[in-house]
Amino acid sequence: MGIFSNIMAKLGFGNANDETVADVAATAAAPEATAAIEPISVVDVVAKLEGMAAASAEKLNWKTSIVDLLKLLGLDSSLTARKELASELACPADKMADSAQMNMWLHKTVLQKLAANGGNIPKELL
Repeated sequence: MGIFSNIMAKLGFGNANDETVADVAATAAAPEATAAIEPISVVDVVAKLEGMAAASAEKLNWKTSIVDLLKLLGLDSSLTARKELASELACPADKMADSAQMNMWLHKTVLQKLAANGGNIPKELL
């Protein structure tokens, strides 16, 4: 399981029931049944993160910092972990060479990928 998968799991993306429904839909005989059974899940990412931030003893600015976002989720926020996440998400080489640029790219890309996977994220954060 990759780091991005860990981020999604911490935020409640996907569950075993969704996968089971998708598997059943994929094996359904009628094509229209497959489209009707396709699971759609929306995760209110902001609400979950705001709740975590409120319960955290540490003041973390997850809205702009990938380090704080990872810390808030209880994940490794070290440079090594961030480089691994950047590689996993196909960060451009020029940004990988500069940790500040990589961090900004990572934060934006993680939020965009969460949105693409059913996360309800406001446009101002994207």
